[in-house]
Amino acid sequence: MNDLDSGLNPVFMDPDPDKAREFFAKKSRAMTDKRTTEKEAVEKYIHDSTYVATGGFGAVRIPTALIHEILRAGRKNLGFYGHTTTHDFQLFCAGNCLGRVDAAYIVGLEARGLSPNARRVMESGQVEICEWTNYALAVRLKAAAEGVSFGLVRTMLGTDTFKMSGAKVIKCPFTGKKYAAVPAIWPDVAMIHVHEADIYGNCRIRGISVADLELARAAKHVIVTTERIISNEAIRNRPTQTAIPFYLVDAVIEVPFGSFPGNMPYEYFSDEEHLAEWLRVEKDPDEFKRFLDKYIYGVSDFTQYLELCGGWAKMKYLRERENLVERR
Repeated sequence: MNDLDSGLNPVFMDPDPDKAREFFAKKSRAMTDKRTTEKEAVEKYIHDSTYVATGGFGAVRIPTALIHEILRAGRKNLGFYGHTTTHDFQLFCAGNCLGRVDAAYIVGLEARGLSPNARRVMESGQVEICEWTNYALAVRLKAAAEGVSFGLVRTMLGTDTFKMSGAKVIKCPFTGKKYAAVPAIWPDVAMIHVHEADIYGNCRIRGISVADLELARAAKHVIVTTERIISNEAIRNRPTQTAIPFYLVDAVIEVPFGSFPGNMPYEYFSDEEHLAEWLRVEKDPDEFKRFLDKYIYGVSDFTQYLELCGGWAKMKYLRERENLVERR
């Protein structure tokens, strides 16, 4: 099938489903204890030039704790799947971790404003970029999860987004209509924060899941951080609540408040004061460096970061704020 038009930018990951199948055929699906730490998971799965993707939506259910560890490990030239990203993208830019980005929603923190530092990074020309719509990126994951080399969308046709993408226009063999073919993508590593998981990696998610179910099925490795580890018996008692099954997961890390300063539905509200402080200090590179030294590079783990941000008193306040409506 000949393509009728093509976007100008490169496709960063090979969309060949047979190559992906070769990898997955060798991957263990054993039901083993997968508990580990953020540091151990980064050392094992995330290296310079690894292509990573984060779960969640905006500042909701993001894997903050794991990204902090990537910054402390000094990882560089990462590929990144910028689907519905806000503070997570801000963090990667803070560590100058990125080399190439598939971008739909980046730089902005929604109603909070734009990240001055992320904007500097993306305007520097040091990061290679390919543009997509949010839906197109979700379709790319779905195609990978289905084991095919591309998916189809109509929404990008005739737009500058298509022009700056890596998509191709093709003609339907049944109707003759034009569609944008978007290449399947198998990220090297997906990082997903969930509400509950057992030691084997069976995960529960409450609230919006966005494209995380497809992401977990497309990624070559899946690292899960969880608010709490629950028993396998609890998982088996309510099997329909399992959103991500154990055989997709490589590592499980228990990190209470692991999405902070983001929101965790039904658990805790986002820390809007801390996110506003991020945006304020980023305006001055020298002040921002001191800020990062204090909150990320100067601590040994995520627990120390939470203590600097107000500790249990702040977490209790955010938990109460999230559940105000539920109590009413």
